[in-house]
Amino acid sequence: MLAGRVFGSLAELDDAFIAWAPIRRRQVHRTHGEVIAVRAERDRVALAPLPDHPYAVTERHLRRVGKDCLVSFDAHLYSVPARRVRPGQLVELRITRAQVAIHAQDRRDGPATLLAVHDRATAKGSWMVDEAHGDGLPDGRSRSTTTTDPAPTKEADDTAGHRDEQATDSLSALLARTAAARVPVGRRPLAAYDLAAGLQTLGVT
Repeated sequence: MLAGRVFGSLAELDDAFIAWAPIRRRQVHRTHGEVIAVRAERDRVALAPLPDHPYAVTERHLRRVGKDCLVSFDAHLYSVPARRVRPGQLVELRITRAQVAIHAQDRRDGPATLLAVHDRATAKGSWMVDEAHGDGLPDGRSRSTTTTDPAPTKEADDTAGHRDEQATDSLSALLARTAAARVPVGRRPLAAYDLAAGLQTLGVT
């Protein structure tokens, strides 16, 4: 009824649709085989009320956990509990306008589980870190550190001297085996080069 028609205004289109709708509702739908008005009424009864809170639009991204139990997203870093993750583990970030929720997402972990929730960072390069998440990270107490070179020992001096002797002997042996090292080389005093360059003249006796 409406196909191929041209309408001069929106009001004219509305009037045509209102006149066409009752005709369409009395027809049998070719997909489900029921009268459209009857099926519409049954569908309306089955509709549930809208939820109290609006539907949250969420972005989902996969990331890897770093060795410092931090996850990078959009130039920001977000922490996860060190004792619940391992370096390189795959996690899923569920991003809303206000929050970043991080879930474990690994076949070995079974279903996705919530690891951490942070406010979404706004300033570039922000670190959204929960200090409690660092529990379990190495703190350096198990390793000794020094700020100066250790004092040399007699054994170290002897070893270094032995290495120098070996290097000298190895170089001599290498030169002895090289054919170029056995080519005779002429030797002349440096004054001969000055004479050739005109910097010195032969004395006349």
